[in-house]
Amino acid sequence: MTMSRVLLPFLFAVSLGGAANADGIDRLYQSDAIVTGTGEVNRQIGFRACLSEVLVKLSGDATILDAPGFAALEAEAGSFVSSFSYRDRLEGVPIHDEQGTHDRPHDLTCRYEPATLDPLLAKLGRKPWLEPRPVITVLLAVKDQRRRFVLASDGDESPYMADSLRAAAAPLALSVALPDRATVAGGALDFAAISQANPEKFARPAMLGKGDVTLAGTLVWSDQARGWIANWRMASNGRSYAWQVSGVSFDDAFRNALRGAARILSGNGSP
Repeated sequence: MTMSRVLLPFLFAVSLGGAANADGIDRLYQSDAIVTGTGEVNRQIGFRACLSEVLVKLSGDATILDAPGFAALEAEAGSFVSSFSYRDRLEGVPIHDEQGTHDRPHDLTCRYEPATLDPLLAKLGRKPWLEPRPVITVLLAVKDQRRRFVLASDGDESPYMADSLRAAAAPLALSVALPDRATVAGGALDFAAISQANPEKFARPAMLGKGDVTLAGTLVWSDQARGWIANWRMASNGRSYAWQVSGVSFDDAFRNALRGAARILSGNGSP
């Protein structure tokens, strides 16, 4: 059976994360950080973390943090914030022992105005990525110390990986979709198919399912590398891209994957 016929019935059961759309532009100008308490010192730390996150999310390019001029902007991060708020992560849990509110973890949410952030992006050689962001179909073949499997939306081989994938997508305002277990078990997808096929082979199934573009990858545990070795491939606008990261946790592997995908899809270049 040919690869094209094998992949034709590819369907998706779940979408993970949240994509930016016409109604969610405001979310691109908002970011969050976890801080300890609500004091001024930790607030400034949070402002710097929020500025980093919002610039990456708005541009779709994590390499913006390495751009000349970013450090100077980071030093005055608080001056760019339009408004901010806190949420106590232990809300409902009484203060105990000698703990004060300054010791409790809080979510700090920062909001920015386009008139403020867009010029910052221009200074750093980037522009806002405001178009509706495509849902990324993730075809992931995993090989750990004991087995091989394809990560499925309703699979039980490694539920933490699906959660981690969702967590990696959220800061980039991306959505990801996984195949369901029935599709995987039916033979349409296996480790060999995902690891050997060209990225272009997966474009059509992504359009038939919930995804708009496909990110194919393998995740292999390596004792020698003391972590996972991840290889990623994507086709976009007639070009094929491939990149790799090794000796990392699967959380870091997924962050690497989606940051690379975002850079491609936003038009900022290769991963």
